[in-house]
Amino acid sequence: MTPTLVRQQPSPTGRAPRVDLCARARDWSEIQERMLVPLYEAVYERLEVGPGTRMLGLGCGSGLALLMAASRGAAVTGVDHSSPERLALARERLLPDAWGTRARAGTRIVDGSPADVVAAGDAETPAFTLVTAFEPIGCLAGDSEGLGGLLQAATPLAGHGAPVVLAGWGPPERCTTSSVLRVATRLADPPPVSRLRSTWGYPQRGTGSWRPALRDDLEEVAQRAGLKPDGSGRVSCPFGYAGVDSAVRGLLSTGLFDAAISATDQAQVDKELAEALHPYQRRDGTVWMPNVFRYLIARTP
Repeated sequence: MTPTLVRQQPSPTGRAPRVDLCARARDWSEIQERMLVPLYEAVYERLEVGPGTRMLGLGCGSGLALLMAASRGAAVTGVDHSSPERLALARERLLPDAWGTRARAGTRIVDGSPADVVAAGDAETPAFTLVTAFEPIGCLAGDSEGLGGLLQAATPLAGHGAPVVLAGWGPPERCTTSSVLRVATRLADPPPVSRLRSTWGYPQRGTGSWRPALRDDLEEVAQRAGLKPDGSGRVSCPFGYAGVDSAVRGLLSTGLFDAAISATDQAQVDKELAEALHPYQRRDGTVWMPNVFRYLIARTP
């Protein structure tokens, strides 16, 4: 049996929480990642993603958004450097050579940055026709920091006028999960100075404090990256779970509660997270939290 990878993380209290990163990546891919499927579908439908699309997915994680684009006939490249465990799952989904199935044509999974995409590909490969950054911003203070640099690095890989899609949380009054996410901020006081993950797992730097999403969050990031906004939309993305245990596992898999675990302990975070979920548990035991997410379509120069 392959030994489970367990990573020690620093703690301001002197405790070092043990995180089973392989199990967490599985929880992400099996429970949490699917919550944004309506967003992916809305974007792909609006941009008519299909056989003529060459898509670059920034922060691709375990690759569900890539898989959905590939199923429409798109050639997809995913790039990420936040979680080798999630990226391994993306390879299993999209590059299944290990179990004897031909890989999807034109598919690449790159562990690194947009610059590494160039190094991993053919110099004569055509430019990307679509760039996506589907990890929602606008939930934590500073959670967009670093995204502008990624977009600037990716822009030269795309053709002139190619769409670049950014995603963000909707207004807090339309996102019931906001009240649950406040638990992480309250318990992590003060937040550690180490690099934090944002809600969907791509590394960002920030204070870790919850804040309401602002109307122009996405436009500001796009403009800083030299992109021209060209339309937006809102999509209902409810978070639905089989029960409280599934909801706790899914939300913990985001990495957002790591600072809270370091500041307190795993049992305390599990308990308070379950209590925060109680108002959204239905009579049949399932958990249902309606949310609205926003996307912005910008264009490369």
